[in-house]
Amino acid sequence: MAGAQDPMEVLRYAAALGRPALTRMVEDALCAAELRAAGGAVPTPFARELIMAAHRTGRRTAIVSNNSAAACTAYLTAHGLERFVHPIVGRAYADPARMKPDPAPVLAAMRELDAEPGECVLIGDSVSDVTAARRAGVAAIAYANKPGKAGRLAAADVVVHGIDRIVAAVEAT
Repeated sequence: MAGAQDPMEVLRYAAALGRPALTRMVEDALCAAELRAAGGAVPTPFARELIMAAHRTGRRTAIVSNNSAAACTAYLTAHGLERFVHPIVGRAYADPARMKPDPAPVLAAMRELDAEPGECVLIGDSVSDVTAARRAGVAAIAYANKPGKAGRLAAADVVVHGIDRIVAAVEAT
């Protein structure tokens, strides 16, 4: 794993070694790093506006993330959004096989929301987001936030290049 750029791949690699204590050690280090990063994370343009538009129009917002739930909560709290988002379903502790693209976290959020797949949409910026949505039977909006991503995310129902487009759609309905 020398030179790995993606910490999730390091976690997956550690788990594949079949040494649970090592996997927990990598998980703990990753959780601590995510918490530190949450304090200085730069908001995605229009994400706050999207959360608030959903709230104003009576829609519930959940987070389903391959990051830790604690890091997601810390970010929301730092930006005054924690009361507008529930549930927060983060990465299963030391069990990377249950991260997206596995549909388990999407299904867990739907259970907490008491929602059916047809009532939900997952907005994500990765192939694993789109795949998890598909496997859970949920519509997918792909956010192509970098050049070249749109093609990789083409399996989504819709691909957008800016969250402002989603905000406008939410406010129009």
